[in-house]
Amino acid sequence: MSRKVTKAVFPVAGMGTRFLPATKSIPKEIMTLVDRPLIQYAIDEARAAGIKEFIFVTSRGKSALEDYFDHAPELESSLRKKGKNDLLDVLETTNMDSGAIAYVRQHKALGLGHAVWCANRLIAPDEPFAVLLPDDVIAAEKPCLQQMTEAYEETGGCMVAAMEVPPEKAKAYGVLDVQEDMGSMVKVKGMVEKPETGKAPSNLAVIGRYILSNKVLQNLSRKQTGAGGEIQLTDAIASEIGSDPGVYGYRFRGQRFDCGSKAGFLQATVAFGLARDELRDEFADYLKHMVALPKAAQ
Repeated sequence: MSRKVTKAVFPVAGMGTRFLPATKSIPKEIMTLVDRPLIQYAIDEARAAGIKEFIFVTSRGKSALEDYFDHAPELESSLRKKGKNDLLDVLETTNMDSGAIAYVRQHKALGLGHAVWCANRLIAPDEPFAVLLPDDVIAAEKPCLQQMTEAYEETGGCMVAAMEVPPEKAKAYGVLDVQEDMGSMVKVKGMVEKPETGKAPSNLAVIGRYILSNKVLQNLSRKQTGAGGEIQLTDAIASEIGSDPGVYGYRFRGQRFDCGSKAGFLQATVAFGLARDELRDEFADYLKHMVALPKAAQ
């Protein structure tokens, strides 16, 4: 049985240029879906999977992200005096215990692989760890990383979350070359980062959830560049293919939203809004009204 995964890395150093001008003053990870920041969805998913230690790879201008996880004594006191215990419970989910969270800086944008490598001194040589990309928000009955950690206990090695994508969109992802298909899991014999159109080895794309061995950090320490001239995490994981126990792809159960894009962020806002009991009816009525407007105009 594999060692339990209790540590996670969150690469949050990106500048969020696709969301300018909003990200001129606030980190993209603080932008909200309904009433929770993107980073809160990632944290909640990690906690559900048993993660106890949280490592954030940040950059200049991310102080609001760090402050978000701190206690707010004045706000808490005000809510307590007003008897707003439901809001106190909401605030509680944003607090981190002392020592549970650490921040390291990525001073140069050299790629996702480099961002993950920046956390290497906080991870023991024999310690598996998870990586969560907050841009990928996954709606699932059982959180995606929890699904993966349960499967990982049987396989060990390295595991990446995978989903099927249309052939024309494969060029935007790292794509798996499958050795053996076992249903929810596949054994991987190759990985191609952003393949040219028509040259993807499968339609299984890697998305932002990983469980990795420390060997991946050792591979990243070589600072070898790949696609786009960046240090690619996919390449470091691919180097473990053929080793024992190897690399696996996990077909998670749930819907992934690419909140790194404006369209994906809007789609997630609609989906999560409709999922809230207190918002569903009013929001659904509004959406129906908006859809009916073009028809009325015709």
